[in-house]
Amino acid sequence: MRSRYSAFALGLEQYLRWTWADETCPKDLELDPAQTWTRLRILAAPGSEGGKGTVHFMAHYKYGIQRDSLEEISQFEIRGGRWLYVDGEIL
Repeated sequence: MRSRYSAFALGLEQYLRWTWADETCPKDLELDPAQTWTRLRILAAPGSEGGKGTVHFMAHYKYGIQRDSLEEISQFEIRGGRWLYVDGEIL
């Protein structure tokens, strides 16, 4: 989760695709350079079971002069020896 947040913050589209499950990764992943990610808070990460795990997080960002946050519960799975983002529920 932290590495994906860093990839969003740095605009590393290739890394995001590499850590995203093929079946849910958008074909057109458009990262907006005007959006600046400023802070990540992990609210819960109850551990993994059976190669699956969840992370409840809040990511803070700035867009122009506006400040806001994104809260999500993300689903991850281990595939091919690495954790992949499968999907998430935005709260």
